[in-house]
Amino acid sequence: MNLIALLIGLVVERLATQLFHWRRMRWLDRIIDFGFRQAERIANWPALIPVVLLAVALVLPVFLVIFGLGGTLAGFTYLILAIVVLFFSLGPQDIGEEVDAYCKALESEDAKAIHNAAKAIVEGDVPADARESIHRVEASVCVQANNRLFAVVFWFVLLGPLAAWAYRVTDLIRRRAVFTASRETETEGAANAAAVRDAAVMLHGWLAWIPARLSAVGYAAAGHFDEAIAAMRAPTEERDATTSEQNEHLLARVGTAALALNDKPDETITERGVRGAISANRLVFRQLIIWAVIISAMTLYGLTR
Repeated sequence: MNLIALLIGLVVERLATQLFHWRRMRWLDRIIDFGFRQAERIANWPALIPVVLLAVALVLPVFLVIFGLGGTLAGFTYLILAIVVLFFSLGPQDIGEEVDAYCKALESEDAKAIHNAAKAIVEGDVPADARESIHRVEASVCVQANNRLFAVVFWFVLLGPLAAWAYRVTDLIRRRAVFTASRETETEGAANAAAVRDAAVMLHGWLAWIPARLSAVGYAAAGHFDEAIAAMRAPTEERDATTSEQNEHLLARVGTAALALNDKPDETITERGVRGAISANRLVFRQLIIWAVIISAMTLYGLTR
């Protein structure tokens, strides 16, 4: 049932582009901020404890709905609920739409629009150098595809819609914790905000660890295999890197190697940026097709048993 719901959910997600704004769920920021304020009252506890409790509190209502209604109508209700939960677990932004916006900004040669579009993909600071910014965007597409899509699919296949929603919840908490910590750098609660941020990033990194490695293998299968495998095996000095940083570095390294893009001497910086972003997005789409084929085979095997 979960695999059937996943296939239907992925199709719906590709078609219902006009509903993507619903997945932003800005109203959850108030609940997460309330949880952060409660964490300040128990600052003597390890920051991971209130972060986990907050995640459980956000997952619990979905669990109660699925547990209470999932068995009705011969399981049809569960199928609908699983599709809905999957839709809201993916994203929140569609990487393909952001790549399109970035390419349009490049073609318009509007520096501010290019910076904003690149920042939306990178989810952080964008290098001032145009060529470095282009490379960062290409790597970030590979990173964000795992965070927004492949990790959600992995947890959905492994443990069902609740696991996919739990992963998205940890990402929402991580995003909000990073924003809160950056805003309170010079306040009395800066230390506590930084501790909560580090705990939220760590929890999310743990859940993304296995999907990141599966995505890296998928990039190798969907792109230039030899270059990607070489990048995967290349020794790195990441002893002090967090789990989240290791995940991102691996995806960026293997994803860009799988693209195997070379600069053309007669190519403008705009043309190079558009070509790189589109190539990265196509790499993600090819991997999605590979995953969909595997999931379809698993579904057929389960139906024929």
